[in-house]
Amino acid sequence: MADPKGFLTTGREVARTRPVEERVKDWNEVYVPGSLLPIISKQAGRCMDCGIPFCHNGCPLGNLIPEWNDYAYREDWTAASERLHATNNFPEFTGRLCPAPCESACVLSINQPAVTIKNVEVSIIDKAWDSGDVTPQPPERLSGKTVAVIGSGPAGLAAAQQLTRAGHTVVVYERADRIGGLLRYGIPEFKMEKAHINRRIEQMRAEGTKFRTETEIGRDIDAAKLRKRYDAVVVAAGATVSRDLPVPGRELKGVHFAMEYLPLSNKVREGDLTVSPISAEGKHVVVIGGGDTGADCVGTAHRQGAASVTQLEIMPKPGEERAPHQPWPTFPMLYKVTSAHEEGGERLYSVSTTHFEGDEDGNVQSLHMIEVEFKDGKLEQKTGTERVLPAQLVTLAMGFTGTDRSNGLVEQLGLELDERGNVARDADFATNVPGVYVAGDAGRGQSLIVWAIAEGRSAARGVDRYLSGASDLPAPIRPTDRALTV
Repeated sequence: MADPKGFLTTGREVARTRPVEERVKDWNEVYVPGSLLPIISKQAGRCMDCGIPFCHNGCPLGNLIPEWNDYAYREDWTAASERLHATNNFPEFTGRLCPAPCESACVLSINQPAVTIKNVEVSIIDKAWDSGDVTPQPPERLSGKTVAVIGSGPAGLAAAQQLTRAGHTVVVYERADRIGGLLRYGIPEFKMEKAHINRRIEQMRAEGTKFRTETEIGRDIDAAKLRKRYDAVVVAAGATVSRDLPVPGRELKGVHFAMEYLPLSNKVREGDLTVSPISAEGKHVVVIGGGDTGADCVGTAHRQGAASVTQLEIMPKPGEERAPHQPWPTFPMLYKVTSAHEEGGERLYSVSTTHFEGDEDGNVQSLHMIEVEFKDGKLEQKTGTERVLPAQLVTLAMGFTGTDRSNGLVEQLGLELDERGNVARDADFATNVPGVYVAGDAGRGQSLIVWAIAEGRSAARGVDRYLSGASDLPAPIRPTDRALTV
């Protein structure tokens, strides 16, 4: 364990963010560079000798959190990196993007602020990259088997890296022009700079993984023909169909899905565009959806110079403390102020959009909404609470409903779907089609990055067993596993 008295003598301290007036003028990550290293060893020392580390249950990856906390406390960064990578292919991604269910399950958090597990994780991996401890791990021998991975998000990349290291020849197909999936074009630069993806891709290339961009399976290549070319296929295409809002005025110009809006700002950062075709500059912006994607839209609008930003959520405002029906160690629904919210704007809860209004040219100009409440399990509008917001740009960030079926991938492979519209799979992540496996949101539905990586690792074991007859690869979760709830 780390410091036996650390949790008694050291208070919780997290990474410092740059001043709002500074960071909204650029797209760099919001945290002060290097601010964690002076404090992180003591923060790791707060990890208790708790007997049963419930942080393991909170994280689907099964991260060895007490172990790498101990190494970080002792400043043995090489050993800490080895323990970190034992369960997680991409800790620099999760350390920046995961909402940290491990911290909600931390035993210390029963009556004190949790250990800053996420900050310790990102400190270890950043130190490892700086120290040269992250190196390619090519296989000792090749199996002669080939695998196609469809999709280069965290699930696809995790599966690809595991299978490459097992000795199989792996090709990752990505329909976008760059590798990374939603990590690349769904996450704004201020949350994670894309240099972190680029160097991980270079490591994977050095290990032997091959990448094919601008290739959409189902459209550019028939999925059934792809299956015949490879010994196995992993479908990791995500759940990319955005949930729509079918209200009057939805067709007006200026109403966009979040995944139409966010990628364009990333393309500006990549140098593909000078300015975004969908910009918030000088506009009143309304973001519909109170989750992380909505917050990403808020932060992006701030940096583009929006006149105002309002975020709408149909659910009631969460509390700042655990509700009785969400006890430790479950992941509670709490009121969260992200870095984007610190930068300004208004947040409205328990409201529903009724319709949009536009001008004579078909551009959206206002949003009409009404307050709502739940009665007997049903959502009801509250008469007399109508309100109109100015809105020249509206982004719909209400989540995703399933895998894209418009490209023919599902039909061409003949994949069966479950009752929720996800690709069905068995205990080994295998679909109804021999040799075809599914990992990530395509099989689980919309979820967190840690679940995506865990799915990729687990599916890789199923594929390896299929190709080799047995496998030593880890499988941290089963397809039926879900987040820790009451």
